[in-house]
Amino acid sequence: MVCIYCGSATKVTNSRPQRRLHQVWRRRTCTKCGAIFTTLEAADFTSSLVVRDKDTLKPFRRDQLFVSILQAVGHRKDPLSDASAITATITARLLQSTEGASIKSTDIIKNSLEVLQRFDKAAAVQYAAYHKT
Repeated sequence: MVCIYCGSATKVTNSRPQRRLHQVWRRRTCTKCGAIFTTLEAADFTSSLVVRDKDTLKPFRRDQLFVSILQAVGHRKDPLSDASAITATITARLLQSTEGASIKSTDIIKNSLEVLQRFDKAAAVQYAAYHKT
């Protein structure tokens, strides 16, 4: 990784895995200018997971899932943070239940409905209205 300020090499001074979000938090220090900054490293699911929908394959898009969850929890006080946490939970569940690199679109919907049902029944009903299994 290069420094965001001067473009020189950096070294990692602290690193912590964030299991729930499937990310790694890293504190970096530039070897030339001494700047300290933080990075979050996460897997790119669009290149490593595919969604099977009938006879088609398409890349998994976390943002697409996030938007659909955000629409379902739009009635809550803090829909952005709720949608972000729910999307992280759904993604983690999908990764644990996936064999190989493909997920059925119906599995995404089922997992989303299960998580939303436990979190907010009104949001689950809203989500179910637009996503058929």
